[in-house]
Amino acid sequence: MTERVEPDQSAANEELSPQDRLALMQTQHRALDDKIIDLQSRPWQNQLLVQRLKKEKLRLKEAIERLKDEMIPDLNA
Repeated sequence: MTERVEPDQSAANEELSPQDRLALMQTQHRALDDKIIDLQSRPWQNQLLVQRLKKEKLRLKEAIERLKDEMIPDLNA
């Protein structure tokens, strides 16, 4: 049984800086990668769960790239 950690309510109401959001998303991306690797190493892996995690990982990767693009000033402007 996994233990669910409730987020700090005071932090949930605060706006994160782009750098903090980027760091959080990168941490989540690495955690998903670790979980996928762990699941794939098991002989009776849950293929549907692995596919869902891979989609979530891809969604996070794309969000990370968009955020990085927003953080870098447009040199042509």
